[in-house]
Amino acid sequence: MFDFEKLEVWHKAIDFADLIYTDRRDFPPDERFGLTNQMRRAAVSVSSNIAEGSSRSSKMDFARFTEISTGSLFEVASQAFIAKRQGFLKEEQFQILYRAAEEQSRMQSGLRKSLLVK
Repeated sequence: MFDFEKLEVWHKAIDFADLIYTDRRDFPPDERFGLTNQMRRAAVSVSSNIAEGSSRSSKMDFARFTEISTGSLFEVASQAFIAKRQGFLKEEQFQILYRAAEEQSRMQSGLRKSLLVK
């Protein structure tokens, strides 16, 4: 087992990516290489950066990767607003995604703070 697999925040990030992949199936086909792809890539980046950061030799490096992961999370949140305004996401779907992003953000913030404690 890898160290990152022990982290609840990583498991939640995988759940978040699943949510993004599921909701994007309803997007128009012409968005396949646009917003759909962009959201999926950013969502995958959330868990990937947590995993990569966990392999670093210092807590400071790991904390930096959690910042990058949070940036990817915020990308998805911003893109969700665009998707909602374009009618690709219903309000209920948007709210579920937004709440999941908020929870993920809180967890990542907690992880980062714990890594920076001396």
